[in-house]
Amino acid sequence: MQSKLRLTLALALVCGLLLSSAALAQEKLLCVSNKELKGQETVASCLAKGERFAVVDRYGIVHVLTPEEVDLTRAFNPKVFEQRAYGMPYIRLAPPLPPFAVPQEAQ
Repeated sequence: MQSKLRLTLALALVCGLLLSSAALAQEKLLCVSNKELKGQETVASCLAKGERFAVVDRYGIVHVLTPEEVDLTRAFNPKVFEQRAYGMPYIRLAPPLPPFAVPQEAQ
């Protein structure tokens, strides 16, 4: 009886750790020029106002997007710009980047 309970608790703990590490392992797009953003606007509306964004990877490495990278990203994954914008202090609230959609011509 106790061994089943211990096994169940151990499995629940392992599943919880795997799920939490997977959630933290995703890349996020964060605004670096307006740190107070907390989802009030979309990424596209912020970019239209001249805000700058960066991609933060699972290791905490930050890559600031140049205007050329923003244009290329828009061509390959326009859903990125539909999501809500968050500043750096709100990284935990920011959604992960949406998956890359392969164009029909490439399939």
